[in-house]
Amino acid sequence: MLYPSIDSLLTKIDSKYSLVSVAAKRARKMQVQQDLRLEKYVSHKFVGKALEEIHADKLHYKTSADEDGSYSDE
Repeated sequence: MLYPSIDSLLTKIDSKYSLVSVAAKRARKMQVQQDLRLEKYVSHKFVGKALEEIHADKLHYKTSADEDGSYSDE
């Protein structure tokens, strides 16, 4: 995976585990509901699209101190 880079994604979400979890949950939601947040994606796969949304600040992660560790759509 070249875009977005893992380094740029880790500035948005604090750990690789959280990043994978948020991207997987969002990818499942996109696949079922066809709910896209960006106008154009580089990736053809849903996980790649979810990572692009995180990179574009369209998807945010709430830590366990905030709530239950889930993501929120903007």
